[in-house]
Amino acid sequence: MSTPSVLRTAPEYPESQRPPHIHKISRPDAWCKATSLAFLIFEKKDLSRAARFWSDFGLMPVTHTAESLVMRAAGPTPACLVARKARRSRYVGAAFEVPESTDFAQLKRQSGAKDLNRADIPGGGEGVRLIDPDGHEVWLLRRWARVPELALRPALIEQMNALGHLNRVNRTVRPPIEPARIGRLGHVVMQTTDFARMANWYMQHLGLLPTDVQYLPDGSPLLTFFRLDLGRTPADHHTVVIAEGIENRYEHSAWEVADLDALGQGQQVLRANGHRHMWGIGRHVLGSQLFDYWLDDDGFEFEHYTDGDLFTADHEPHYVPFTPGSIWAWGDDAPDTMFPKKTPVMLWKVLKLLIQKRMTVSRLRMLGSVLDTPARPWS
Repeated sequence: MSTPSVLRTAPEYPESQRPPHIHKISRPDAWCKATSLAFLIFEKKDLSRAARFWSDFGLMPVTHTAESLVMRAAGPTPACLVARKARRSRYVGAAFEVPESTDFAQLKRQSGAKDLNRADIPGGGEGVRLIDPDGHEVWLLRRWARVPELALRPALIEQMNALGHLNRVNRTVRPPIEPARIGRLGHVVMQTTDFARMANWYMQHLGLLPTDVQYLPDGSPLLTFFRLDLGRTPADHHTVVIAEGIENRYEHSAWEVADLDALGQGQQVLRANGHRHMWGIGRHVLGSQLFDYWLDDDGFEFEHYTDGDLFTADHEPHYVPFTPGSIWAWGDDAPDTMFPKKTPVMLWKVLKLLIQKRMTVSRLRMLGSVLDTPARPWS
């Protein structure tokens, strides 16, 4: 008779209590501190198709011309997504707000930042453009405008009945069938072939703090969730995620909605309108968000989420072993597309990394062994 499999949560070590073999993330002095993730920038071959997906996803158009598209959420910022007409679709980069006191002149000297044209910033303001180590644009904005917020239905959380907590009597739940209206842009995830360089750059230029560091069996970091340093003000568990992989690319972005019912009704609308579902609904482990993932017409990943963790700046980083099963707490198994497939294209990318000495054979074997470990007993 076989022994029943047991599900276990991976250990989480505060930095001050981590085992000796786990590498501590070294944090450089910050040159400035971002206060929010403002918007993402894409180039799109077909702006009309992009606008259709993003509208069904829950964003609202601000301007749409033959050459550009600006979308917003319900919050007070004039944009959360900017797209430009191009021959091929690609992720360009991200814009972050910084305090008015940020010294742009010093950033120009230190990092080669270039002034942005005020007309290129949705809503106006002052800004500079940086290029991260992987070639993504990073815009830093001061004195960015604010616009009136758009109405969102109230979250249904206070109407929920739970065992021993009766909040709804002689009433029903009837969430409207509509797109999952986006309240704000939450985070962006990037894959890189040089984790240490990218992590150091973002900590230095944006003042990011590591919240959770996922490591390989030898104790080296593979993926880190970074949050904004907002002092005593609670910040999202992560605003930027940097993961080591076999190529430099945008992985996904996440957009906050009102509640679980918004996730569910939003999924219905996206399915009815013929969009490609990727994964969900489920709950993540690190960050705790309830999630639902979708693919736009070009295959870029976009996540609806709600109910995420918040931390102040004094929260100690935690270290967690990376396993395929550590991505989600419950829900459908993560799709195969979340992990690299052993195709000729993938093998060629790995071979180039080995030839260029940007990856070692031993690390490749270790990473392969981890990724080949079944995420669940039934996998």
